[in-house]
Amino acid sequence: MSRRMGNLTLDTLDDLPRSCRSCVFWELSPDCSTSQPRSPGRSCAGDPGLDKEAWVSKTLLEWGSCGRVAYVDDMPAGFVTYAAPQHVPRASEFPSGPASADAAVLMTAHVVPAFASTGLGRLLVQAAAHDLSKRGVRALEVFGDARGEPGACVAPADFFRSLGFKTVRAHPHYPRLRMELRHLPGWGEGAGTIDAEVERWLASVTIVQRA
Repeated sequence: MSRRMGNLTLDTLDDLPRSCRSCVFWELSPDCSTSQPRSPGRSCAGDPGLDKEAWVSKTLLEWGSCGRVAYVDDMPAGFVTYAAPQHVPRASEFPSGPASADAAVLMTAHVVPAFASTGLGRLLVQAAAHDLSKRGVRALEVFGDARGEPGACVAPADFFRSLGFKTVRAHPHYPRLRMELRHLPGWGEGAGTIDAEVERWLASVTIVQRA
């Protein structure tokens, strides 16, 4: 039985949901895609799975940890990805961009349906923020979806506002929001705090059995 949160690596990449494993919306240059900001990206090479692997490998080597994956009883329950702006080509396409040079970009925060409404989304963002704070990153920025359209590659802006993100550039569809990592809102301080909260959450969650 395993209840843990680990790093996103080439070894854990296949644990992502299939649709996310093959989505390169954030990872590819806008020149590689003719899609709009709410649609999955397309691979220049025609193989998004390989492009995803290449992006993770390059980002890990050049920048460091770029994601966290939560597991409950060895079942992937959710994940979050993030990177420096230079590793997130899609961010330059948003009308409220580009992201600030002193911030990391939160790309994806996804929770599988069995663990929806459990607080895991908040915990994943919290884990990302603490990881980045320990590495000296000043802020975390995200492009939110003000319309909350289902199936989008951009998470709802209201979700991030509920976690303490503040709008730094308004837009009717895709506002850019920011959280200063020196003052994490109501999350305590230090790596021990987030580790303890992860343990408490993972120990309390049960898998929803579906017919």
